[in-house]
Amino acid sequence: MTQIRLAIKEDMPRVLELIQELATFEKEPEAVEVSVSDLEKDGFGTQPKFTCFVLEVDHIIEGIALVYPRYSTWKGEVLHLEDLIISEKSRGKGLGSQLLDTVVKYGKDLGVKRICWDVLDWNEPAIKFYESKGANVMRDWDVVHLDENGITNYLNQL
Repeated sequence: MTQIRLAIKEDMPRVLELIQELATFEKEPEAVEVSVSDLEKDGFGTQPKFTCFVLEVDHIIEGIALVYPRYSTWKGEVLHLEDLIISEKSRGKGLGSQLLDTVVKYGKDLGVKRICWDVLDWNEPAIKFYESKGANVMRDWDVVHLDENGITNYLNQL
């Protein structure tokens, strides 16, 4: 039996396991710095920074979708899908579609003008999946990040 529900604080250890699994898949297993306590504090405090949906198969969390609000100067309120993760053993069973459906319905209910997310340019199965759902994969855009060291170095140059 498959069920999608809002995550609860007690789900965060499994959520972090799936985040780590994704980081390993994306060839950056050492990049995850967030902890269970960070996820608990940031997702379930007085002003939650994100909303997380979990997908359970037979009462075991096999997928997550983590989203948060953003603001577009062109569109207004948008929803950012940070990660949609299905455990490796559960891929190819339509679970990703179920989670994405949930995110899109949630965005529609919020009244957002756009739902956006990133995908690695070498992850062709994900790109094909998103395009099959009608998403516009904008290959002419580059993602720009300043990590913690980059922020410090930037400010040291001022």
